Amino acid sequence: MFRGNALAKVDDKGRLKIPQVFRRQVEERYGRKLYVTSLTGENIWIYPFDVWTAKEEVLARHSGIHSAVNKFLTRTSYFGQVAEIDVQGRVVVNPLLRESARIAGEVAVLGYLTYLEVWNNELFREKVLVEPLTLEDRRALQELGI
Repeated sequence: MFRGNALAKVDDKGRLKIPQVFRRQVEERYGRKLYVTSLTGENIWIYPFDVWTAKEEVLARHSGIHSAVNKFLTRTSYFGQVAEIDVQGRVVVNPLLRESARIAGEVAVLGYLTYLEVWNNELFREKVLVEPLTLEDRRALQELGI
């Protein structure tokens, strides 16, 4: 399980240096192969390839049946690419996604249980301030036992 937040850098060639705490987890449990994508283009999702392929198996059972599945696949394919962590712990983010998510310089890498989410650090900080956890959110979490 990926959890927490670590700051990282994206270099001029579009290579994201995976923070050591996450890199170690990915490589030890899943290897170096990844699927790098997004749903909205405002952030980046980094899935260990095995986790992504398990998700694809579920999606394949429902594609053509549910329009939401097809929309999900369209977006994650548009932004997506298979990638690999290099020997220095970097992964290349394709230019289309880098530009869309405004990923350059310092970024926030967050652990979201089964994948990593990468945000422009400044934009993410603003998002957290603008979208506070509401009383309704807290009640919904309590109903889930969280």
